[in-house]
Amino acid sequence: MTRWLDEEEQVTWRAFYGAATLLIDRLDRELQHDAGMPHAYYEILVVLSESPERSLRMSELALQTRSSRSRLSHAVTKLEARGWVRRRDCDDDKRGQFADLTEQGFAALEAAAPGHVETVRTHLFDPLTLEQLDQLRQISQAITGTLKK
Repeated sequence: MTRWLDEEEQVTWRAFYGAATLLIDRLDRELQHDAGMPHAYYEILVVLSESPERSLRMSELALQTRSSRSRLSHAVTKLEARGWVRRRDCDDDKRGQFADLTEQGFAALEAAAPGHVETVRTHLFDPLTLEQLDQLRQISQAITGTLKK
């Protein structure tokens, strides 16, 4: 039997969905405008920058960026063309590859980060009280917990 949303749940769902999609759209547009890269590329650069030796297996990078392997491969090809990422074969697994963040890629990330952080601060953190931020973190963790099962 379908558990339909009641009126209050419907309003809550639409408010959440609207806020989430508007924020992601704003982040993407501002990164495109300010740094010439989509949010997906920025996320790849961030994950690589936080990894040991700024390198990850492509399969692990796909998991951490919540991307399909084919979509990630396409994005890494574009990042390679810019000189921001370099692919290399895995020595112990001939089918595997690593993605390495280059110095040029790290510099691009460093240049893009201040504007990105300001957008996140302006549109996510500034409108909320400390109590709301704590609630948002708890709510986000609860939702994430159900989706990772």
